[in-house]
Amino acid sequence: MDRVYNFSAGPGALPTEVLEKVRDNLLSYEGLGMSFMELERSSPEFSAIVHEAEDALRRLMNIPSNYKVLFMQGGATLQYSAVPMNLLSAQKRADYIITGQSSKHAYSEAKKYGDIAIAASSGGALPAFSAVPVTSRSDFRPDADYVHICFSDQVYGTKFHYIPDTGNIPLVADMSSCILSEPIDVTRFGVIYASAQQNIGPAGLTVVIVRGDLLGNARPDTPSLMNYKLMYESSSMYNTPPIFAIYTAKLVFERIAELGGLDEMKRRTEKKASLLYDFIDKQPYYTATADSRCRSMTNVVFTTGDGELDRRFIAEAKDRGLVNLAGDKTIGGMRASMYNSVSYQAVQKLVEFMNEFAMNNPKVQT
Repeated sequence: MDRVYNFSAGPGALPTEVLEKVRDNLLSYEGLGMSFMELERSSPEFSAIVHEAEDALRRLMNIPSNYKVLFMQGGATLQYSAVPMNLLSAQKRADYIITGQSSKHAYSEAKKYGDIAIAASSGGALPAFSAVPVTSRSDFRPDADYVHICFSDQVYGTKFHYIPDTGNIPLVADMSSCILSEPIDVTRFGVIYASAQQNIGPAGLTVVIVRGDLLGNARPDTPSLMNYKLMYESSSMYNTPPIFAIYTAKLVFERIAELGGLDEMKRRTEKKASLLYDFIDKQPYYTATADSRCRSMTNVVFTTGDGELDRRFIAEAKDRGLVNLAGDKTIGGMRASMYNSVSYQAVQKLVEFMNEFAMNNPKVQT
């Protein structure tokens, strides 16, 4: 069967070249007669995979030596608790910017551990969460231990078009749905974390990049597997890490480097997003729900304005090999997640189908 055009928000599409390498090493890794998934955790081959993955990511993102790279489990959701457990001081204060579903969940989890305030929210936008609030340093409490943002919201299709100025307060960012789609200045953040399943590799792995001076402050009851310092000191191998996901991520990192790095990924991402947004903006049938000033380049959310037409669109698109276009159940509509492994050709096919669908399914005037 031919591969489909996969617009899934997560787990997202993976490069064919990477999947082929995984397949080739599935039964015998580097001639060892066993799969990379069967390697003994204490073996040099196992350790090499983890360290090579870290080195490849450091080169891609230009991560300074004073930042530590951790490979953790539990998805971004576990980090909603790990962040406050590692970063809250005795005063237990943190500020959150709410821009959608993920940031709301992160805020709710953090409230279990301290005095957590909403510094800004786009919940009052029309429609709700269709924009990103603009903040200044004065919006944050000067004694906050950190400020948390979700850099790109995959449900509502928005993205921060700026990096909030938090002064000396560490900025923590969930970058799950946009990491590796463009260069980012890591030094502007205290912590960056990202679930692998959007733009890195399979589900089951979370990348955490943490500034070294923020290690060692975990509250006493922090579980060992959530303690950043312990994970760093054990080279992310406090227990057996998800080696399948780490190995695949390593191949993805290396593949991106071969293609030209994050500058090239940004060029490709913008080219794909421009093709789709330009089509949507120039016709009346579909509407992009996010404010044009802060649209995500990796998650394009749109609708016909008619729930029945939306459902028909998703079903007919699937029949054409354009799959996983249903929007999140929170808001409905459609969502095209165009991570690095989604080709420009896939977006072309989507636009062609959108145009054809609009001509064949005129809206009923009321």
